[in-house]
Amino acid sequence: MKVKHATEVPTQDVEVEGATGVKIQWLVAQDDAPETFYMRLFQLEPDGHTPLHGHPWEHEVFVLEGEGSVVTPAGELPLKPHSVVYVPATEEHQFKNSGSKPLKFICLVPKSATY
Repeated sequence: MKVKHATEVPTQDVEVEGATGVKIQWLVAQDDAPETFYMRLFQLEPDGHTPLHGHPWEHEVFVLEGEGSVVTPAGELPLKPHSVVYVPATEEHQFKNSGSKPLKFICLVPKSATY
């Protein structure tokens, strides 16, 4: 078992095509030797967004702070604190901050996910 504080985990800018104003912290990652999932904390600055993308793994999201939306094939769905999102494998999606404060969310992905 490991316990740490999020402030001990470095914050990195996400530098991929289509991402604007996105930071990530790998809260539980390879160095922690998890069996199944990685846990990440995303922060999207006002007007920030992830790229519109899809991938062969599912992921789960829990919104901590801020307001925004998730873009889906069916349209945009609103996000606010305590929103829960399940993104199925291969479904195209994008997270956007529409508020005046950072949008922060926890995102779990399978350990088998590749980046």
